[in-house]
Amino acid sequence: MPKKPTIPTEIQEEVLKIVDEFNRKTFTREQNPMIKVLFGQAKRGFAARFKGKFLYLDRTDRGRPSEICRLTWNGKMDNWGFAIYRHSRNFYDPDEWMFPGAEHINGTVEGALKAGMKAYPM
Repeated sequence: MPKKPTIPTEIQEEVLKIVDEFNRKTFTREQNPMIKVLFGQAKRGFAARFKGKFLYLDRTDRGRPSEICRLTWNGKMDNWGFAIYRHSRNFYDPDEWMFPGAEHINGTVEGALKAGMKAYPM
């Protein structure tokens, strides 16, 4: 039985750096005073989860993690497949393109983060 394709460790590390940098630029208290502070620390931005060939991006600044989108590893950092999370139906929909922020989808992690910000604003 062939092994499921997975996202290489070095790519995961690169993704985490991209997400961290995006959060640092986007979710500062000065830029957005609505950011909640819990136990003295700002809960800010996006978190990345990896499972097999998928990268899940969740928002963490809403009190609890909230699903935003799923990216599919296609072998290149600028060629991720994209699926928005549809909370109304509880699934990731790769065929949905009529949502605020869809114009940012360009195959990159940063494009997905920007789309997620518009699709699910604070």
